[in-house]
Amino acid sequence: MKKFPLVLLAALVLTGCLTRPPEQQQPAPIEPVQPAPSQPPVSAPLPPVPVPPTIRTLDWQGSVAPLVQQMLAVKDVNPGSVLVINTVKNNTNGTIQTGKATDAIYNALASNGKFTVIAPPQITAAKQTLGLSTDDSLESRSKAVGLARYVNAQYVLYTDAGGDAKAPDLEMQLMLVQSGEIIWSGKGSVQP
Repeated sequence: MKKFPLVLLAALVLTGCLTRPPEQQQPAPIEPVQPAPSQPPVSAPLPPVPVPPTIRTLDWQGSVAPLVQQMLAVKDVNPGSVLVINTVKNNTNGTIQTGKATDAIYNALASNGKFTVIAPPQITAAKQTLGLSTDDSLESRSKAVGLARYVNAQYVLYTDAGGDAKAPDLEMQLMLVQSGEIIWSGKGSVQP
């Protein structure tokens, strides 16, 4: 029973807290904010755009033609022999257009009476059959000779560009597929 009066007293105290009028509070004053004057964002200067290296246009056709004429003068080659033209290998100190150089060799040998040249699509198909990448430039002589054997060619023309990329030197070698023997070699400068 002693608990009942304590509970009653606690209930009266608590109800008294609720009946007291709330105190009046003044709202905080509202001051308008002025926007700061806008300034353009400061940006760091952009780094200069790098200039891509310029690839000089070289006279591949004019530079390859004299070497091809020397090669066609070789007496040990039977007319109608099958020839594989290897992609020009770049050993210069820079970048050269080896695709254009290789095309110039194909063009120079297109209408000769001495060699039957294996066309690039046939070379690509043979590379795929042998498990080589179609982009493989056959820079190793053994790969070039192996591919020539596969397509039943008697000769491989291996070409190397070296020296300065602005005025490279071309070295061509005509190799006998059967033995790997170099039966002709020629060297010349590429004219800009």
